[in-house]
Amino acid sequence: MSDPGPDYYRFVQCPSEDCRLRFPGVVGVACPLCKTETVFVSDRNEAPSEEVEERGNAPIAFLLDNIRSVFNVGSIFRTGDGCGANHLYLCGITATPEHAAMRKTALGAEKLLSWSSHKNGPELAAKLVSEGKTLWALERTTDSAELFAHAGKRPDSELILVIGNEVTGVDPGILEHCEQVLHIPMYGQKASLNVATALGVAGYALSAPQAAS
Repeated sequence: MSDPGPDYYRFVQCPSEDCRLRFPGVVGVACPLCKTETVFVSDRNEAPSEEVEERGNAPIAFLLDNIRSVFNVGSIFRTGDGCGANHLYLCGITATPEHAAMRKTALGAEKLLSWSSHKNGPELAAKLVSEGKTLWALERTTDSAELFAHAGKRPDSELILVIGNEVTGVDPGILEHCEQVLHIPMYGQKASLNVATALGVAGYALSAPQAAS
């Protein structure tokens, strides 16, 4: 099969019968496993869709308190853009887009979302509530509610979804200002998801179009 040209999204394959690794790449590039020259096998003809949709509901923002991993923060920036968040509050030790490793994971989303940095999460939480905003935390507690029971149901005011440190969770000083505490049900052996994954699940569940009453 001939090379379709540079405007196509190509998949190449190692022709070695002992390898046959298939991956997206440039025709003729060496196989990363066995170094055999690759051959063209397929193309997509077009780029993945860049279509976006209107959310059309009350705004949502994220509050990230003391997230240790810069890669988690970068991933959350991309998720925030995807689910229509309008702002990210970065608290405590949470990395900002000034960190190069964070930008590598965000893949440009840090240029699309507004953000602000705050040293003290509980003080910020109190200020946001005083401004009329509503805080919901993503955390499992003795009285937390299941996330999916609230899917598409948000307060009339701006919702700030809070997620905390990968080990210690949400600061109790922030939880004091949260009207709701929600958890994601876990069906395996582990008690929680990675924070970036968890915020992705919750962000999309809560930013989904609200059902008609």
